[in-house]
Amino acid sequence: MVEHDALTATREAYDAAAPTYAELFRDTLRDRPLDRAILGAFAEVVRASGDGQVADLGCGPGHVTAHLNELGLAACGVDASPTMIELARQAYPGLRFDVGSMAALDIADGLLGGVLSRWSIIHTPPQELPVILAEFHRVLAPGGHLLLGFSASEDASHPTQAFDHAVALAYRWSPDHLVAMLREFGLAEVARLVREPQPTDRRQFQEIQLLARKA
Repeated sequence: MVEHDALTATREAYDAAAPTYAELFRDTLRDRPLDRAILGAFAEVVRASGDGQVADLGCGPGHVTAHLNELGLAACGVDASPTMIELARQAYPGLRFDVGSMAALDIADGLLGGVLSRWSIIHTPPQELPVILAEFHRVLAPGGHLLLGFSASEDASHPTQAFDHAVALAYRWSPDHLVAMLREFGLAEVARLVREPQPTDRRQFQEIQLLARKA
């Protein structure tokens, strides 16, 4: 199956890269004020609409999960890479981290006030993304919020574009196309942050962070 092959390849690639990845990204939020701002807004709307339970899906080494916890959310992390999860548990022993797939989450229906998917859907083959969006909708409580981060496609006539990610094959998405897909799954766009590529960025792609709400 395409899904199995893609998930296995991505898991193995991140297992191999996990120590280097954790070292490179441990302090990444310190130098990204826009990211801190959108995460702060996400935390505020989640707290306002419920009890603040949030899942960081594709959490990697756990640094963003820990940041959400510092913002007052009851945050846990899920990642397909067992090595990433082990590193997250070592770094943040007071938080919960589980190995899992975004396509089949071990989370009860309607449990969460928030879902964070920060550059984790980029490794999903486009034909498999609807399954993941359906899972996001399933685990969110009514009024819950999704914060979705991804790299933007430049060609509106092609809603997805594959690119050579440093770790595993990845895809860029047309923001408007992705918003339309979210709408099909009962998730309405609330806000959109667009970060233009900077001269020092290795990849000259727009970065998009979409905030959406479950009806």
